[in-house]
Amino acid sequence: MKKVLILLTMVLVLLPANIFAQKQIVIGMTVPGLQFPFFVTMKAEADAAAAKLGVKLLFIDAENSSDKQMAAIESFVAQKVDGILISPMTTDSLVPAIEAAVKAGIPVATVDRKANTNVVLIHVGADNVEGGRAAARYIVDKLKNKGGVIELEGTPGSSAAVDRKKGFDEVMKKSGVKILVSQTAEFDRAKGQSVMENLMQVYPKFDAVFGANDEMIIGAIEAMSGANIDLKTKVTIGFDATTDALSYMAEGKLGATIDQFPGKQAGQALQALFDKIKNKKNPAKNVTYINPLPVTK
Repeated sequence: MKKVLILLTMVLVLLPANIFAQKQIVIGMTVPGLQFPFFVTMKAEADAAAAKLGVKLLFIDAENSSDKQMAAIESFVAQKVDGILISPMTTDSLVPAIEAAVKAGIPVATVDRKANTNVVLIHVGADNVEGGRAAARYIVDKLKNKGGVIELEGTPGSSAAVDRKKGFDEVMKKSGVKILVSQTAEFDRAKGQSVMENLMQVYPKFDAVFGANDEMIIGAIEAMSGANIDLKTKVTIGFDATTDALSYMAEGKLGATIDQFPGKQAGQALQALFDKIKNKKNPAKNVTYINPLPVTK
C-alpha cells in the first residue's frame, strides 16, 4: 500500500499544474460597428474587463449590418461559447437569434442598446431618455429658453435613437425653444454633415444643434464651418463623449457632449455573465441603468 501511495504521489507531481484547472470561460461579443468611436471605446474597455476576469472574449464586428450581427450570434452558438454580450443594431432585428441562443443554454446580456425580448440575463445601458433630457436642458439654458434647434436623430429603430429623441423632445416641448426639424443621420459623421448642409438651406435661422451622437454633431459642425458660420454663435451638443468630441470641445468647436460611460456598461454586463456562468448566480436586477452626464469644456 505504501508503494502504491508513493507511486500515486509521484504521478501527481509529474502532471501539468493546470490539468485540474477549470476550462476558461469564453464569451462572444458583437457590436453594431467599430466605425463608431463609441464602440471602439466599449470594445477596448470590455477587453480589459475580460482580462481581469480571466475570460476569453471572441469579438465580431457587425459592420452596421443586422444580418451580419445575426450571423455573428449564430456563429457564437455554433462554437458553443459560454455567454454572449451584444449591443443590438435595432430593438427587433436580433430577437430571433438572441432567443435561439438562450434556448441553446447560452446566457445573453445586452449593453447600450436593448433588444425587444425578456429572455436576456441583463441589460446594462445608459438611461438614454435622461441623456436626451440633459442635452435639451443644456440647450434651453444656453439659449435662455428661446430660439430654434435642429435635431439629428440616430439609426431608426435603435433603442438609443428612440430613447434619446424621446427625452430631448419631452423637455423641448415644455420649453420656449422650438424644434425646427428632426431628421436622422443614422449616427454617421458623413451623413451628419450632408444632412446638416441640406437642413441649413431650409432652416437658415437656427440657434442650436443636437446630435444624438458625437459623430453626427461633428459632421454638423463641419457643415457649419464649410458654410463659414461662426461656431461661437451656435449652441451645439453631442452624445457619447468620444475622443474626437473632447478634442472639438478643447478647440472651442463643440459646446458639450453627454458621457454614458461605455466601459462601465460593458464591465457590469460582463461581470453578470461571468457570475451566471461560473457560479449560477442571477443578477439582482435584469435592467441596470447608468446615469449619463453632460461634459463641457
